[in-house]
Amino acid sequence: MSTPAGNISAGSMPAGAAPTGAAVEVVGLRVEIDGAIIVDAIDLTAAPGRITAIVGPNGSGKSTLLRSIYRAGKPSAGAAYIDGCDVWRTSVKQMARMRAVVTQHHGEAADFTVGEIVAMGRSPHKKYFQPESRHDRDIALAAMRRVGVESFADRRFAGLSGGERQRVLLARALTQQAPVILLDEPTNHLDIHAQLTLLQLLRELGTTIVLAIHDLGQALAYADQVIVLRAGRVVAAGEPTDIITAELLREVFGVSAQIIDNPITGRPHLVTGLPTDSSPTESGSVTKAVTG
Repeated sequence: MSTPAGNISAGSMPAGAAPTGAAVEVVGLRVEIDGAIIVDAIDLTAAPGRITAIVGPNGSGKSTLLRSIYRAGKPSAGAAYIDGCDVWRTSVKQMARMRAVVTQHHGEAADFTVGEIVAMGRSPHKKYFQPESRHDRDIALAAMRRVGVESFADRRFAGLSGGERQRVLLARALTQQAPVILLDEPTNHLDIHAQLTLLQLLRELGTTIVLAIHDLGQALAYADQVIVLRAGRVVAAGEPTDIITAELLREVFGVSAQIIDNPITGRPHLVTGLPTDSSPTESGSVTKAVTG
């Protein structure tokens, strides 16, 4: 029986479908665009099999940093490594076996069906013009079932809602079977049920997850490590409950905050509100536990 299209299943993939996560490392990364420094002197390590959330105010460089890691925007200095391989000195095909990407922009796939897009995740594992095998089809079908898009496999991607498109691209990423998945705002366009089930699914994958995300509460509840950016620099890094504090949120985001236990899940839950002075501190002293 297929998974309802509105749900994301946490069911298991076929044997061998969940790879062991690989480490992601960024060393001295700097990105300059049209003379403006977007990110500068970034050092971070995402541990294998763990979820690392990159957070920060709008314009802090989250997406730019992520693009440098998945080879969509070349840094001006520094390097990014996946499993010890420099992403900019490794072949495109080999890198595609090592990391899968889910972005916010989907226009390049608009002319294909859902099934065709998900099947593209097998491309890094095949030779040019090699036909799709039964093994490839089984992996793609399992991925579509897991994220709840199997029922519209024959629909055109262009006709889907934003949330449906996001789930299709996640299915393609799972089909790719890479040890690292990089996601840029993966919960955008999803309703609250789909957001929570997607985040729970990411926790269960066993791969290395690096995601840029706006929702600090979700980062607090689901990530193993949080990297906080401000004006293109890391100002804090470490375990979510150590890093996402009332002090940091006041200085970086300009909000008052309290962390309580979620009465439903037992996970940390973030409550926020505007303080009397809602402007973030321009030269605040937040620098917390920047870890490798």
